[in-house]
Amino acid sequence: MARVPTATQDSIPSDQKTAFQEVVEQRGEVPAAGPASIMINVPEIAKRAGHLSDYLRKESTLSSRIQELAMLVTARELDCQYIWNAHAAAGRRAGLSDETVDQLRERRELTALARDEAAVVTFGREFFRTRRISEPSFKAAMAQFGVRGLTELTNLMGYYAMLAFNINAFEVDLPAERTEPVLPV
Repeated sequence: MARVPTATQDSIPSDQKTAFQEVVEQRGEVPAAGPASIMINVPEIAKRAGHLSDYLRKESTLSSRIQELAMLVTARELDCQYIWNAHAAAGRRAGLSDETVDQLRERRELTALARDEAAVVTFGREFFRTRRISEPSFKAAMAQFGVRGLTELTNLMGYYAMLAFNINAFEVDLPAERTEPVLPV
């Protein structure tokens, strides 16, 4: 169980009630699971994060395969069980090989990656481990994605890092219907 109960119209600050209604109307219900179940405690955060999510997931120039890989790298580097569970199968459906997903899960050396995949993995791992991107890693990612794509990739990973921060800090439970084994942490 998460560290805080599911938000209600009565539990949120009065200055957030309009945003709460907007989020609930848009989603069709009060989010009771995942990162949105935490962010809804301050509905303006949930609302604004939703706009960014919509852009990154639906309007980005990055392919779904690269998006899913970026989400998985972020989930794995931040040991976020919830995001890993939500995106491992989606990554496979988007074109990531089982071998790549499994090697990433186990933190093994990744082999047989396409150049764009290698650029994503190197970029994400390097940033999450050192808080910086070296010039060679930056150039490799830039060569694959250009300025727009690399900006989208950077913000996609940052967005999923924010989600992981919410999930891990508030100890959001994995769904009962999880499809993936838990990450070895």
